[in-house]
Amino acid sequence: MGVSTSSPEKGPEGSHGPEDDAIAVVTVDFPPVNALPVQGWFALADAVRTAGRDPRVRCVVLAAEGRGFNAGVDIKEIQARGASALVGANRGCFEAFAAVYECEVPVVAAVQGFCLGGGIGLVGNADVIVASEDATFGLPELDRGALGAATHLARLVPQHLMRALYYTSRTATAAELHAHGSVWRVVPRAELHHAALELAREIAAKDGELLRLAKAAINGIDPVDVRRSYRFEQGFTYEASTVGVADRVRDGFGKEGG
Repeated sequence: MGVSTSSPEKGPEGSHGPEDDAIAVVTVDFPPVNALPVQGWFALADAVRTAGRDPRVRCVVLAAEGRGFNAGVDIKEIQARGASALVGANRGCFEAFAAVYECEVPVVAAVQGFCLGGGIGLVGNADVIVASEDATFGLPELDRGALGAATHLARLVPQHLMRALYYTSRTATAAELHAHGSVWRVVPRAELHHAALELAREIAAKDGELLRLAKAAINGIDPVDVRRSYRFEQGFTYEASTVGVADRVRDGFGKEGG
């Protein structure tokens, strides 16, 4: 349980070659639904940044264990700890999303099952998304007393669809996002890990120094500063909490009719 990093290309002990560490897989595992606690977001940020700084790594795969890729923040932790957990979750999400965006090498997100809330922040900042056929993407924030990550949903779907999904808390399928061009490939769930690594190998075959320059160049021409945009959104999340709207909505979360 937690966040782990592995090098899937390594062969048996003693048979390692120079390309064995070219791919780093950062895996999230917080049962039962990968709703991350505050420290989980910071741990994920540290893992992605560490992998990207490794000069041997040329591509990072962001993956998850369990039924779904990510269910956002741990609402129960916020309910139990109040304002300190809310501030911590805001800061943790900001760091994790920024770590993916700023990772020095390309990041491939391997998404299965549900990708909700904070999961959208992660994949919206990734360079490429590979998804399983059962993957769904959405922001149920208005149902959970929160706001945010519209910045990242807007990187996955057109503007008016983003607004409709945001206001209704509906989800979009992997096939729908593939049609919009934001998901690279949709595969059966059993093939997801293989498909993500296949793409990562193709990326990692490029010159490592040139890949890092390419990542910096592409980030530099983005029309929206995702860090500033998301931070702006977070201010409204905190405002909703301050005036009591968030608590009123969260109190109904998980209850019949809520």
